[in-house]
Amino acid sequence: MSTLETVHSGHVVIGVDTHKHIHVAAVLDTIGGILATLTVPTDSGGFKQLLSWADSFGKILAFGIEGTGSYGATLTSFLRRHGHKVVEAGRPDRRQRRMDGKSDTLDAENAARSVLAGFATVIPKTADSGVEMIRQLKIAHDSAVTDRSAAMISMKAMLVHADDTLRRETNRMTPIKLARHLAALRPRNLETPSDSLRHSLRSLARRWQHLDSEAKELRESIEALVLRTAPQLLEQFGIGVDTAAEILIVAGDNPERIHSEAAFAKLAGISPVPTGSGMTSGRHRINHGGHRHLNAAIYRTVIVRMRFHEPTIAYVARRTAEGKTKRDIIRCLKRYVIREVYHLIKVNPRTGEIAS
Repeated sequence: MSTLETVHSGHVVIGVDTHKHIHVAAVLDTIGGILATLTVPTDSGGFKQLLSWADSFGKILAFGIEGTGSYGATLTSFLRRHGHKVVEAGRPDRRQRRMDGKSDTLDAENAARSVLAGFATVIPKTADSGVEMIRQLKIAHDSAVTDRSAAMISMKAMLVHADDTLRRETNRMTPIKLARHLAALRPRNLETPSDSLRHSLRSLARRWQHLDSEAKELRESIEALVLRTAPQLLEQFGIGVDTAAEILIVAGDNPERIHSEAAFAKLAGISPVPTGSGMTSGRHRINHGGHRHLNAAIYRTVIVRMRFHEPTIAYVARRTAEGKTKRDIIRCLKRYVIREVYHLIKVNPRTGEIAS
């Protein structure tokens, strides 16, 4: 065995491939390559075993973890509480997978190599404060809203087969009145299709009422959390509770991990993407990547301002006179709004200080 193969720096990076029931880790020495691998269960005992095992190889520079927002979230939180740097490793390159194959051990090794090479640099969200609470409540709220819409669509579709009297009574009713009316239908013995239709309509109407009440209650809770976490967002024209919640969810409880306006714009899919080559240098195209929900939230803000915000209306008129298309104007306004939002989310509402 040569001397080079036995030299170790004593500085290591740990790569972790996460799963629901097990995590697979690999230790990468900065000059000695892969030293060992380990498989642990996804519980506190397994996390302690992993940390103790990693410490035995030397000074830990960082942990590169796949899926810090899903299966790796609890491990990420555990390592942070013990003072370790955690980086989102992401998925390995597809071309490399085609050439080298795929296994949990290879994925863990690739995670460690990507951190050491500087390809993986994203700091994951801490998910330990108000924004995480907003995210969890918004998942439940959006699910309730989706199911409520499905219930109303089913009710209206089934009403087509109702008798003339019921259709006449419910014609042109608002969703709330329609649900209230159908929920009050009296059950009959199940002897004809008309009887089963009334049972079904009553069931769907009561479901809609329950989901409507649930969605409203969750929205009130989300609004209270947004006001407590970032009231400065709601003070801006065109930014409501839903938009502010989406912005906060993407930024996370540690917005300082987003280092610049340009990085936040890229995260939202609002930054231009260069497409120049050869004689076409300087060309750009629209960024179709990024977080699409955040992109949609910024778009809604822009549309509201274009209709009701006097300074924005004046800006649109001026840019239109210069020959800009509506699409180009919206793109410019989205970039302006994301810059404005970036500085707002970095402010601590309690102290007024800007997170660094």
